[in-house]
Amino acid sequence: MLRVETIHHVSLPVTDLARSRRFYGGVLGLPEIERPPFATRGAWYQCGDRQLHLIVGEHSTFRASRRIDTGDVHLAIRVASYRAALAHLASHGYAADAADELLALKEQPTGAAGFPQLFLLDPDRNVIEINAARLD
Repeated sequence: MLRVETIHHVSLPVTDLARSRRFYGGVLGLPEIERPPFATRGAWYQCGDRQLHLIVGEHSTFRASRRIDTGDVHLAIRVASYRAALAHLASHGYAADAADELLALKEQPTGAAGFPQLFLLDPDRNVIEINAARLD
């Protein structure tokens, strides 16, 4: 029997590593961690007690849709405060009514999931969910 202990990391495809570093390290505030010298370029980030690996790939699969689709493949990050996360993202220009799709924010303070959620896109249109245990 396979005895799964936990998820170790999630990998996301990116096209522009510098731009992605500004988003994941700057906007989301994830600390970058050491990465082995692979043949492909990328960056690793600490995300709580797990890791996020960004991979620059020549033949990566990217979403075709340009808008936030909460039913599509996505990475979910748990935060301590929904309202603090919303304010932080707003300070970086993210808003529900943003004209730029890459700064659009979908707010779900209440909903079927049972916890508050925010959805946004990274620079390569990977869907990112930010959620909290409760609405504060």
